[in-house]
Amino acid sequence: MKIEGRTFVVSGGASGLGRACVQDIVAHGGNAAILDMNEESGQALVKELGADKARFWTCDVTDTENISAVVKATVEWIKKETGKPLGGIIPAAGVGNPGLMLDKKNQPLSLDSIDFVLGVNLRGTLDLTRQFLPHLANTTPVGEDLERGVIIMVASAAAFEGQMGQVAYAASKGAVAAMTLPMARDLSRFGIRVVTVAPSMFESGMTAVLSDKVRTGLQKAMEFPARPGKPHEFAALVHHAIENIMLNGVVIRLDGATRMPSKL
Repeated sequence: MKIEGRTFVVSGGASGLGRACVQDIVAHGGNAAILDMNEESGQALVKELGADKARFWTCDVTDTENISAVVKATVEWIKKETGKPLGGIIPAAGVGNPGLMLDKKNQPLSLDSIDFVLGVNLRGTLDLTRQFLPHLANTTPVGEDLERGVIIMVASAAAFEGQMGQVAYAASKGAVAAMTLPMARDLSRFGIRVVTVAPSMFESGMTAVLSDKVRTGLQKAMEFPARPGKPHEFAALVHHAIENIMLNGVVIRLDGATRMPSKL
């Protein structure tokens, strides 16, 4: 699989890690379907990259009908305008929304909060992927291995070492990590690979809201480099995962040897 001449769908593609993936894809000759809730940022990115190379659609990954409309529009864009077949799906939309299982007032974690995090990070990943998959499976296979494309999901270091207040988030990202291998097994007969990247703290909209105390505590847990990851470093691994056919059914930690402590 090569990025050049193919179209990749990126949810959460208007900012942070998703945006970096979009920029890398277009820089290497691919097209990007940018899905996000932030229309202003999405349209600005299209203007930056060129309307012939990127297209933006407002997409709420918790809304099945919205996803269906975006899938239809993306497929029409490919067929009628670009001619660059679908090459992969990168569901990078995610939320944190921290909360303790039992707070200082003896109140349990809100079920609405749990549903929101699971809805975006887990259900949204599954729904977006499953709705695009029939179209990816219908593309013409390429290369001696007859590959059709790749799914690259986003987990987190929290899938393995969640912090206090990250029960819902860790549950959502742990599930993404856990479904990587069975999804790869399901899709192997179609020549479609599945790879998951599990980053530690990276510079993104989600981490931008962290307090200085939390940020400092997290950085103390880092080995080398002792800093948050940069979006282009995440995109570089996604790029490699797209083009290395032997990466399949695997969760790759991208964390500079960071292991999160139980308390900061």
